[in-house]
Amino acid sequence: MDHGLEGRHSGPMETLAGSLAATEFAPRTTYLNTASTGLLPARTVAAMRQAVESVAEGRPADMFADVEAARASFARLAGVPVSRVAAGASVAVYSGLIAASLPEGAEVLTAEAEFSSVVNPFHVRRDLKVRTAPLEGLAEAVRPGTALVAVSAAQSADGRIADLPAIRAAARAHGARTYVDVSQAAGWLPLDADADDFTSAVTYKWLVCPRGVAFLVVPEDFGGLTPVFASWVAGEHPWDSCYGPVEELAHSGRRFDESPSLFSYAGARHSLALVEETGVEAVRAHDLALADRFRAGLASLGHEPVPAPGSPIVSVPGLGRLQPELSRAGIEVSDRAGNLRAAFHLYNSAADVDRLLDALSG
Repeated sequence: MDHGLEGRHSGPMETLAGSLAATEFAPRTTYLNTASTGLLPARTVAAMRQAVESVAEGRPADMFADVEAARASFARLAGVPVSRVAAGASVAVYSGLIAASLPEGAEVLTAEAEFSSVVNPFHVRRDLKVRTAPLEGLAEAVRPGTALVAVSAAQSADGRIADLPAIRAAARAHGARTYVDVSQAAGWLPLDADADDFTSAVTYKWLVCPRGVAFLVVPEDFGGLTPVFASWVAGEHPWDSCYGPVEELAHSGRRFDESPSLFSYAGARHSLALVEETGVEAVRAHDLALADRFRAGLASLGHEPVPAPGSPIVSVPGLGRLQPELSRAGIEVSDRAGNLRAAFHLYNSAADVDRLLDALSG
């Protein structure tokens, strides 16, 4: 069906998707669900297979070198020195680390309906004051006495983008720190982690890494964090820190490392390299062109998505019930709070958008 869209299967968006499909991605579905899980590149799958086989054969590869390569790659994408990056597996663990550092009675400001991994650790501490405000009014809600503002750069449920410059300015004006989760932004949105006190991210979404890889960016002075879950890998000399208390913690953000999921990092370094090679700006232009195409097609069908300009995540109220039917038809999207959530990324094409629109018009 024609939805009034011009250039249905051509243009820059097709060049990027086509070149990557030929070398890195080969989905067997119309996969529009990156906000849940990104597809793994072929190079990543090959590296993980090789790492697993090396252990099976009794010749384990040096996967700690993969951790360091992945850490360095994320640091470049985040725009910070590698010395400020901790490597782990979970945003919730990093949220808990930050929550543990706050004094009794401290006020934490979060966005309404924020992703639970970002905010739940603050609620678990009953001696903290957790306050919420609408995302669009978060900056205005910062007040004297606010100790920390915790927010996602892009909302998981509907793709809305936080006004980070305004939030940062308000936090600075009131002496508050900022904690930004970029899990739904890293990979398509240029990052400026240096502008925030703390930045976290899982990488299995837009950074197309395996699950089990996450990063935390900390200030040069560590922002008052205590490495409460430090193990031997957090030592300045890890292999000399295996027994008893760690005598010398790492002098860098590595003191906040979790013991890494090595097979995941063996693949992650290659996924992150692919994102760097492709370029975040190129990915962003590609993703947003597809999302805008979908929004235009929705309008022609009489549907209005949640307003989220500049985001590759498009959430359509009332259509989430169609997710099982679409999945059976080979189109993968999400049902979030009754909304149909589609997420467009570097392996998608205009043909994918049109197939979803055709299914919705039937």
